Amino acid sequence: MKRLFSYALVVAVFLFSGTFAHAKTYINGIDGNYPPFSFIDSKGNPTGFDVEAMTWIANNMGFEIEHRPINWDGIIPALKAEKIDMICSGMSMSEERMKQVSFSDPYYAITKNIATRMDSQLTSSDILEGDYILGVQRGTNEHTLLQNRIDEEKLPIELRLYDSPPMSIEDLLNGRVDAIAIDSAPLNDAIANGKKIKPVGTYAEGDSFGVAIRKDDLELLKTINEGYRHLKADPFWKALHVKYLNIK
Repeated sequence: MKRLFSYALVVAVFLFSGTFAHAKTYINGIDGNYPPFSFIDSKGNPTGFDVEAMTWIANNMGFEIEHRPINWDGIIPALKAEKIDMICSGMSMSEERMKQVSFSDPYYAITKNIATRMDSQLTSSDILEGDYILGVQRGTNEHTLLQNRIDEEKLPIELRLYDSPPMSIEDLLNGRVDAIAIDSAPLNDAIANGKKIKPVGTYAEGDSFGVAIRKDDLELLKTINEGYRHLKADPFWKALHVKYLNIK
């Protein structure tokens, strides 16, 4: 009887330990060139506001997280195909996207800007009404909004598509486009890092960022929302705003 009890105890300890030794690992799909929210640093590691925020949440909610760069125009298909488990990478919570995925509670609000070179005299109205070249990141909410507006209003704008906001900024500075459509977050980051560009107006209402999750993954959605509630109550949330967004 004693031996049976000892054996049962060993098995129970093994099973209990095994349960917690292998925490669930989730893959976060990110835009690898969307500073300050997600980007690859000089050592080749994913970092940024969203990367550090989700890593903190993973550590505090008891799961492992891998941040994997994915082409932005294919990132929702990758989520739906279960190649990744979430998208925490400055994704706008648009109505079109809400038809395909669920979103966490919003965690950051943005404006949608038209930006030009510092020496340009163009306004946002000039650009939207004239025969100009406007750069925008492909596969983004900005891309969709602008293309719909061009089609519906028969605007003479030529859209030039880029893989990332920094690439559109470089072409703007080099004179290959007249202006760019860009979220306030990467725009402010570029200006803070010395890029000679400026906002000249907006082209649509602002929106908010949320974490995208498959519609049937209700438990993960609950976990992430709870994780953000804990994070927002922790000093690390303010530290992230200071470090990446220059908000004190």
